[in-house]
Amino acid sequence: MEQTYGYIRVSSTDQNEGRQRMAFEQKAIPADHIFMDKLSGKDFQRPQYQELLKRLKPGDQLCITSIDRLGRNYEEIQQQWRFLTKEKRVDILVLDMPLLDTRHDKDLLGTFC
Repeated sequence: MEQTYGYIRVSSTDQNEGRQRMAFEQKAIPADHIFMDKLSGKDFQRPQYQELLKRLKPGDQLCITSIDRLGRNYEEIQQQWRFLTKEKRVDILVLDMPLLDTRHDKDLLGTFC
């Protein structure tokens, strides 16, 4: 059975993740399916992101509120996008950019450029 997961990232402990959490609540993503890191987006070696990767199965969906919540480096974001969509066969939905929804136009969005 396909599952939907949310990933929240804020860059520092004094930033508030409330807006991102609220967006996932509106999408009815269960609290135990939301992973959060309070770390820089300089790379993907974040503990909760790594835990999320272990949970994601083919057909699952990953929601993020904004593409920059995935990371800071555009090339690394592209690599991670391809890894998620091609190797893990997970769909991705970017809430603030509805065009970035791999449930539709898989051929175009699967490569993310």
